[in-house]
Amino acid sequence: MALGDRAGLFGRGTSGEGCDAETLALPGRQRDLADAVLATGTPTVIVMLSGRPYAIEDVADRAAAVVQAFFPGEEGAGAVAGVLTGRVEPSGRMPVSVPRRASGPPVTYLRSKMDGPHDWSAVSPAPLFPFGHGLTWTRFAYTDLRVDERARTDGSVTVGAVVRNTGDRPGTEVVQLYLADPVASVVRPSRWLAGWARVRLGPGEAARVGFTVHADRTSFTGADLRRIVEPGAVEVMVGGSSEDLPLRGAFTLDGPVRVLGADRVRTVPAEVTPL
Repeated sequence: MALGDRAGLFGRGTSGEGCDAETLALPGRQRDLADAVLATGTPTVIVMLSGRPYAIEDVADRAAAVVQAFFPGEEGAGAVAGVLTGRVEPSGRMPVSVPRRASGPPVTYLRSKMDGPHDWSAVSPAPLFPFGHGLTWTRFAYTDLRVDERARTDGSVTVGAVVRNTGDRPGTEVVQLYLADPVASVVRPSRWLAGWARVRLGPGEAARVGFTVHADRTSFTGADLRRIVEPGAVEVMVGGSSEDLPLRGAFTLDGPVRVLGADRVRTVPAEVTPL
């Protein structure tokens, strides 16, 4: 069952330039269509062909699977058919978060801690599918996190972890590295994606993924509007999405506050070593 948008411009579609939406509910009568199809009890795969993430919690919970294709372009039909038939192994990850309810709070992984799950509101901001989420035909486990303890504010640390295919089919995992700055001179996001690596593993196979994290990747715009690196503790998280982070550690940056220019380090090299 295909759901989603009709591409267009300035109101001639449901998604595109000039096609803003007042709600993240499925456009038109698509919810009625989905309810009717799912009520038959037939195992149903939903293919979302959309320009924005829609709130589909009650629909997704009753579907056999959901394929988020966005607007896949001229080659999209073959790509979607490949995933549905099993010819293509899904290995993409969500570049946005998918909300649970159309009337819920804004959903973004680049949020402050106050915007996350908490006990002082009856409305949960937790997404249905978080940033970085994506499934394939197998499962993966993470172990053995290793993090350098300290580095200078102009230096680098290494972060490594072991990922293992625990299923009975080959698959590709996107190992994701997130950082967090728990104490800074301005409010920072609760976490941000710093690096990633695609790892292809057969059943039972494992690999060690190592990241080289320069201190520049912890930088931010300070109160005086200059981009800086501050000394202090930096938290490290490794896992399969922004909400699936089983490995957690930390390192400490020592030294003076550094002011960065346009030549700052923007990448985090990754190395994959089969075990």
